[in-house]
Amino acid sequence: MDAMLVLLADWWWVAPAGAGAGGLGWAVQRVREPAGRRLAVDAARHDLRQAQRAVVRTRAQVKVASAEVLRTQADRESGHGGAGAVPEAKRRLQQAQRQGKAAVAELRARRASLAAARATIPASSAPLEAMPLARLRAEHDALTQRWIAYETDPAQAIEYPAMSDPSSPVLREFLRLQRQAIELRPATTRVRMAPAEFAAYRDAVRAAARAFETAERSARSAQSGTAFRRDGTDWSALVQDLLETAQDVIERSVDGWQHGGRRRRHPDA
Repeated sequence: MDAMLVLLADWWWVAPAGAGAGGLGWAVQRVREPAGRRLAVDAARHDLRQAQRAVVRTRAQVKVASAEVLRTQADRESGHGGAGAVPEAKRRLQQAQRQGKAAVAELRARRASLAAARATIPASSAPLEAMPLARLRAEHDALTQRWIAYETDPAQAIEYPAMSDPSSPVLREFLRLQRQAIELRPATTRVRMAPAEFAAYRDAVRAAARAFETAERSARSAQSGTAFRRDGTDWSALVQDLLETAQDVIERSVDGWQHGGRRRRHPDA
């Protein structure tokens, strides 16, 4: 629960103060240029280079592992190797081959991501909100608002208690990844970011989003599509009744105050 309170404290401003924070950011960061419109492309190129290096590295590891298999086979034939050396060398070769295939698949994905980033470069005249960093921060804000809803909406908190349960492993994983995303989040949309920094923040937001989806599916699956019940009580319906009753009381109070005020102003009425 402490971790959730800390995150809520960090993000209290998301819904009510977003517009004001943007104005303040401009006042503080006005001397800086807006985030580049090609930042997503530069980050995708950075990812592609990393993937290319990974392919080269894994191919070298496959060659080394293949040579090790040949060496252990030769040692066994000459009577110098142990009985388990060859199977172990083959296991390492298979592992290296799997890593090599995964690296090639990642390289293909990064090439596709670069093509997608190029296709979505905003126009030079586009507003700041259309720039890559602003869009990514908005994506992060939307994720945070979805989570905060489970903490601030009584009906959702009771219907899906697992989304507020710090002992839930899937929720803890989301909170951990959300914390990482917060730490990588730039202060404003107008700061300059290196492609590697943008890529790290982007990946952190996407990882937190996937973890949130997992936690949400788990919570909804646990409820089997029904409201949370304990001792036969439909707690979601009870919360709704309480909210409606409170609204009715407020309306009657306002109405009584208004009529009372009129009576005080017109004692002969």
